[in-house]
Formats: sequence, C-alpha cells, structure tokens
Amino acid sequence: MNTVNEMTPPAATMNSTRPFYWSVRRELWEYRSIYIAPLVVAAVAILGFFVATIGRAMASSDLAQRRAILVEPYSFATAIILFAAFIVSIFYSLDALYGERRDRSILFWKSLPVSDLTTVLAKTTVALLVIPLVGFVITVGAQLLMGLLSTAVLAGSGLSISELWAQLVWLQVSLLYHLLTIHMLWYAPLYAWFLLVSAWARRAPFLWAGLPPLVIAGLEKIAFNTTHFLSLLHYRLRGPEEFHFPKAHASAMGSMLHLEPGVFFSAPGLWIGLIVAALFLAAAVRVRRYHGPI
Repeated sequence: MNTVNEMTPPAATMNSTRPFYWSVRRELWEYRSIYIAPLVVAAVAILGFFVATIGRAMASSDLAQRRAILVEPYSFATAIILFAAFIVSIFYSLDALYGERRDRSILFWKSLPVSDLTTVLAKTTVALLVIPLVGFVITVGAQLLMGLLSTAVLAGSGLSISELWAQLVWLQVSLLYHLLTIHMLWYAPLYAWFLLVSAWARRAPFLWAGLPPLVIAGLEKIAFNTTHFLSLLHYRLRGPEEFHFPKAHASAMGSMLHLEPGVFFSAPGLWIGLIVAALFLAAAVRVRRYHGPI
C-alpha cells in the first residue's frame, strides 16, 4: 500500500498562517490604548460640545451667531482627537520592541515562525497607518454625532444645514489626506527612530529617544554657533509650510490644509526622510535579531 505524505510544506504553512496579518492583530490585542485613548478624548469632546456649545447656541437669539457657535468646535474636536492618536503612536513606538524584551515575551515570539523583519514591519504599520486610521474613524464618528446635534438645533431655528454638512464632508476628506501624507509618510523617520530606540534601549526608551537629538543640537551650537539640526527637526515636525498651512481665505472648518499633492510629493525632505526611515527600520530589525531580554 502506498502511503501518502500529508505533511504540509513549510511554504504553504507560512502562507496559510499569514504571519504579517496575525502580527498586526497581535498588536491590536496587546495595546488596547490604540483605540481606547482616542475614544475617551472623543467622548469628552462630544460631552463638552453638547453641554457648552448646544447650550450657548440655544441661548443666543442671533441666528448668525448661533450658526457660528455650532460650527466653531469641529476643528478643535478634530485636533484634540488626532493629537491623542499622535501621542498614542509615539508611546506605542517607544514600547513596541522594548516591552517584549522587558517582560521576556520576546523569547516566545522568537520561537514562532515569524521573522524579525515581519515583526518590525508589523509594528511600523500599526504606528504609521493603523493608529492614524483608528483616529480618523473615531474623529468621523464624533463629527457625525456633533453634526446631528447641530442639525437638530439649526433645523429648529429654520437655518439651512446644507453648508454645515458640506464643510463637514470637506473637513473629513482633507483630514484623511492629511493623515495618509503627513502622519504616514512625513513622520515615518520619527516613528522609525522611536522603533530603533525601542529595540536598542535597556531602560528609559523615552529618554534615549530625546537625548541624542538634544546632544547633537547642543554640540552644534557650542562648536559652530549654528542651529541647523534644530531647524531640521522643526521642519520635520511641522512639515512643509506651503503644503499643510491653511490659506488666508480658507473656511474655519475646511482650513486644516489645502490639497496640493504635487507640492508635497516633490518635496526633497519627503524622500530623504523615507530613506532615513528605511535605514532606521533596517537597523531595528538587526538589533532585534541579536538583542534578547533585558
């Protein structure tokens, strides 16, 4: 009788388990602050909008002032939710590779058929893409709820709601574009640096992430009396001014940025930053390969 070898080839096994996909899912399971923190901030923003803004709008007899009161908080609520997501991304990146060495779970994860490259890329994807998209979804949900509340007040006053919703849609489109360009591409070297520090530091990764830039800036100032490195950091944090700073005639809700992709994608700083990010991530992969538990 012929025996049939039912053993699954290693390549097929790896393909069926989808290590990258499950690595990203693992991050979402372990770091619930990825969505809890923006949700808490959104809840506070909606509560403040309902208590303060709706109350002020109902108390005002001037219809134009009532409209202005209802429109004003949208940009502020968007800003604080996205800022919360930005802070979560920073702390996640600094703890992503450091935490598994601190609690020694790296020994377990390295025993699985998941490469160091896959692990680092999964964590990079969470920091650059997943967290900003989670912040975007939560922001859109908060805006829609605020829009419904505003609609109820405006409809009861006999005011048109079409302009409000048109501005809201524009804000959401520009917000998504802003996240996918600034947060994912422009900030890529910052998050890659945080991941490298997270893979290398034996303690206090937050300190080690900020100390080298301060030392470099201080040495440059003392030795050459220049601030080129600080200017470079400032440029990286703010982004190209001509791209995402609002034009003078932009509306209050739609002034987060103006859509000029040609200017953004032709900026040398973008491509230099992506090359630097790739080098940092390659270094993080190598450091994780040879660094064990703390």
